Amino acid sequence: MTLQFYKMTGAGNDFVMVDNRDLSLTSLLTRETIAALCDRRFGIGADGLIAVEPASVGGDVRMRYYNSDGGEAEMCGNGARCFTAYVNMLTEGSCTTLRFETLAGIVRGAVAEDGQITVQLTTPRDMKLHALPADDTIPAPVHFINTGVPHAVVYLPSVEQLDIVKLGAYLRYHPAFAPAGTNANFATILSPQHLKLRTYERGVEDETLACGTGMTATALLHAQLTGAPSPIALDVAGGCTLRVAFERTPDGGFRDVTLTGPAVVVFRGEIELPS
Repeated sequence: MTLQFYKMTGAGNDFVMVDNRDLSLTSLLTRETIAALCDRRFGIGADGLIAVEPASVGGDVRMRYYNSDGGEAEMCGNGARCFTAYVNMLTEGSCTTLRFETLAGIVRGAVAEDGQITVQLTTPRDMKLHALPADDTIPAPVHFINTGVPHAVVYLPSVEQLDIVKLGAYLRYHPAFAPAGTNANFATILSPQHLKLRTYERGVEDETLACGTGMTATALLHAQLTGAPSPIALDVAGGCTLRVAFERTPDGGFRDVTLTGPAVVVFRGEIELPS
């Protein structure tokens, strides 16, 4: 069978986008097929695959997100921005704002006139400062928050020369984050409202050029630790700068958390599904 797809990127975080509103692709998108499509040597190449499906619990549509290993994940921040742009494109520009369902809850997306995409993410939870102390492998405290998916964050003087795969895998599989594991983010503070970030993604099992929920986690934990105000800008490995905005709650948490940045089509095409 031939699969019609779009390839999109959100700040270097890239995705295969497919339209499954009629659910005709559901039985075809197996874990093995998704992994093959995301393979960068023998497939389209992507950090994950995203399918548009009908809503079932109150959204306009449903976002199904799969990592490049074919496993389904709760959510993806940059994927949510690409999803917003893709749905707007599928509806010929009639859907500049939408509510969509994810495994992490309802997410809201909006397309601005300048092409920037903003998503209002689910309420962050399970914040834990100093979740792990510094040790011989990670020379700084490790903090944690769930911004739709779990994220560990470390703040270091520099992130330029880090072995992200080694350090990221160390945190991703650390017993403290078992059994689900965690994504791992390494950031340096450029100014009170400007960070630089590198991310190791669970399910990709490698560094990615950007991670929306990772940016959000890094910004919120930085705000909690330092009192930095909203918004916070983040430079990512893909060369883009994105913005995380938020409001504080009386109990010391966060609400109305948004992520803003670009989401663009790289190309569209068709591919024979592997047999």
